Amino acid sequence: MQLTKLRGFRDLLGADARLLGIIEARARSIAERHNVAEIRVPALERLNLYARSTGETSDIVEKQLYVVQRSSESSGGVDQVLRPEGTPGVVRAYIEAGLDRTDPEQRYFYSGPMFRYERPQKGRYREFYQFGVEFFGRSDAAADAELMVMIDELRRELRLELNFEINSLGDARCRPFFRQALLEWGRAHLPQLCQDCHQRLERNPLRLLDCKIDVKLTESAPKSVDYLCDECRAHFDTVRELLANGGVPHTINPRLVRGLDYYSRTAFEVISTGVGAQSAVAAGGRYDGLVEALGGAPVAGTGFAIGVDRLALALDAAEFEVRPDAALIALGDSAARAAIQLSAEMRGRGLRVEVLSSERGLRAQLRRADKLKARYALIIGENEMAGGVVQLRDLAQSTQQEVPRAEVVERLAADAVSSPRFPGEGVPSELRTTR
Repeated sequence: MQLTKLRGFRDLLGADARLLGIIEARARSIAERHNVAEIRVPALERLNLYARSTGETSDIVEKQLYVVQRSSESSGGVDQVLRPEGTPGVVRAYIEAGLDRTDPEQRYFYSGPMFRYERPQKGRYREFYQFGVEFFGRSDAAADAELMVMIDELRRELRLELNFEINSLGDARCRPFFRQALLEWGRAHLPQLCQDCHQRLERNPLRLLDCKIDVKLTESAPKSVDYLCDECRAHFDTVRELLANGGVPHTINPRLVRGLDYYSRTAFEVISTGVGAQSAVAAGGRYDGLVEALGGAPVAGTGFAIGVDRLALALDAAEFEVRPDAALIALGDSAARAAIQLSAEMRGRGLRVEVLSSERGLRAQLRRADKLKARYALIIGENEMAGGVVQLRDLAQSTQQEVPRAEVVERLAADAVSSPRFPGEGVPSELRTTR
């Protein structure tokens, strides 16, 4: 029997895995600069967590959940599912820790795999990776703007072209008027709506604007920004002003909605034009009623999730290719021991080093160094050990020179600082040599 991976799942090897790691590392660094703490939550949760947070009528709950175990005595009488998104688990953990009542203002980031049973295609997989940030206890517009500023910082570090689209959904005072207007519009256009929208109309009319079939038709639908109360309009205007001050370009997209009542005010998506049909690489917004809906105190919340896989598709993999700083070539057993010692010193300075097999000859090791695309080959033999030197070969220039053993680490560390391995990357600051 041939063993192969399941449909919709992937093996990430080498460069593919590295791209995801680069995005996650950059996002983590940005979150920490914004004083956001990490949270890790289980991959397995109760199904009703998502029915209450994502909505029983959502595609995620109706069609896409990976049910691991149905209700039984051994499972405590609850359905167990693999998490399809990050926010509900973070909110549950926040409530379960009692923070909603004892210390409500919290800032968390999370990362990891999510699971949805849906039709696989480019940029959409059954196992995918998210990086997300959640702010609790902040109802001000500055919190919403800061989230988008964080994503824009990531965009800049990765040198990406992304478009920010935002909207305001109103709140419990003004949103019902928009909902009613959309309901009446839907009833008036019922014969033109698709079958899915017929089912959505009475239960959740805002989901009409999510429809991928009736896109042209819904351009004439009511717009939420036309129904905002004074407070919501002021909040939205402040978000836009803060984004402008932060240098985050954005446009208003009236089709951007969240269908559940605990979502309020700001909603946003981040779009890439270079990844095909799955163009939304990040999304977020305000969910001031979610903590209370899940049994907690009435605490405001806002957050975002980045689709790490989709963002990776927008990157030029060649630009982020990681090349070793050096390949160490040892000629003989004594030289192999010296190479191990030298490689430890180099890695201690943050350099990327591979020690090649001393069982191969010099030409074979040089061919391997070329294949690795190493910047330099460091050659150590008996003569070099006796003279306290290393042969430093620039593989791109095909030049070679003798360098004192005591100086070679400093020289390569300085070179790594001046020539980062990929955009935004270099030797960690605490390991850099002073120049």
